[in-house]
Amino acid sequence: MIIDWNLVLRLVVAGVMGGVIGLERELRAKEAGIRTHFIVALGSALFMIISQYAFTGQFDHARVAAQVVSGIGFIGAGVIIFQTNAVRGVTTAAGLWVSAAVGLACGAGMYAVSAAASILTVFCLEMMHFFHIRYGEKVVNLTLRSSDNQDLVRVLEILRKDKTNIESYSVSDGHIHMALRMRQKDYIEKLEDLLGLLDGFTVEELN
Repeated sequence: MIIDWNLVLRLVVAGVMGGVIGLERELRAKEAGIRTHFIVALGSALFMIISQYAFTGQFDHARVAAQVVSGIGFIGAGVIIFQTNAVRGVTTAAGLWVSAAVGLACGAGMYAVSAAASILTVFCLEMMHFFHIRYGEKVVNLTLRSSDNQDLVRVLEILRKDKTNIESYSVSDGHIHMALRMRQKDYIEKLEDLLGLLDGFTVEELN
């Protein structure tokens, strides 16, 4: 059996390119890291190679590779998490989608295009992370134990005097549930100050 090292090189490059994107996700402690992105890119490249060289005769060679585009959606959906009224993992799912595209490009021998796509993806993720930390906002969910109907009024008064942005609030089963919007850059210091102002209340949950 003759080994076509050019095709092996395509697989290697695809895995490395996917791993580069995965490394950024791994460093941010996201749902999918180096291994997942590596395997997705490698598998996509393999599907592209199979579609190009495994079939002879009058076949649509793009059909196998085309299924990767829709099939990767199942993996992407697996990393998206809905928790406490917030959706997480969409960016990581998009990263997997791009990794699949990079793998297809490598499988077709388009090394320059795949390298450019990987670099641009990592650049975008890093820059957006920087801007989010510096200028973005964060929603903090706070639950306080309430024993009096006037507790909500007192809490709202404290928050308004502190100029805290209240996203939403509700009262149920002796608890006050609040969603507070704070700046990502200094929300920890802001939260510490706020808890000091709410010293007379019992904090049941904070996330």
